[in-house]
Amino acid sequence: MELALEQLRRGPLVPRVEAALRTALTGGRWEVGHRLPNEAELARELGVGRSSVREAVRLLARDGLLDVRHGVGTFVARTPAGRDTVDERLRRARLLEVYEVRRALEVEAARLAAERSLPEERAELGRLLAEHQARSPQAAAEFVDTDLAFHLAVVELSRNAVLLDLFTAALPILRTALVEMIENEPGLPDTSCAHLDLLAALEAGDAAAATAATLDNLEVVIHYIRAQEATR
Repeated sequence: MELALEQLRRGPLVPRVEAALRTALTGGRWEVGHRLPNEAELARELGVGRSSVREAVRLLARDGLLDVRHGVGTFVARTPAGRDTVDERLRRARLLEVYEVRRALEVEAARLAAERSLPEERAELGRLLAEHQARSPQAAAEFVDTDLAFHLAVVELSRNAVLLDLFTAALPILRTALVEMIENEPGLPDTSCAHLDLLAALEAGDAAAATAATLDNLEVVIHYIRAQEATR
């Protein structure tokens, strides 16, 4: 069984490499206890960089599927079985799918935050947004981290623990994908006005306006991702 990265769905590179390795494990290419080809061989077979293979192997090792023995090699600890966890599903999802879930979570979180948050809590949102706006997209990681800190704070103000857990589970995937997009997609839309509108709506306790601002912020990116996928 050859690894077939090109047959996987489009999306961030590391999750696609992980999915290719997971598929090979599920298909029985390597049995439990078998040593995988080395990092360079896997990278060459998949047509990707060694760092992408290294990160994918790390994720599979974290799930208990691989056993990385430094200086010896990487071995199959167990094969995939049963239903995916939420984390595993998110890591292999297309960016569009993750953003559609993000939209569902954040729209409801913004509505609840407008209804349930206190004035002193909303003041902290202003500080977080100002910190984000002070960052340049040229420093992609810092730009994304400050953006997600603002959105996480909004979800926290919803006072819904399940919403918060789901959003937190998606954060690592969102961060990786957003950094990758900012670094490689010069045509990304500017959503700064929608962020300001969301902050104003929350400060006013206006649930309808908070919902509208959240949709404005996320829909434009979803449309952009769909257009990019259509050209691939």
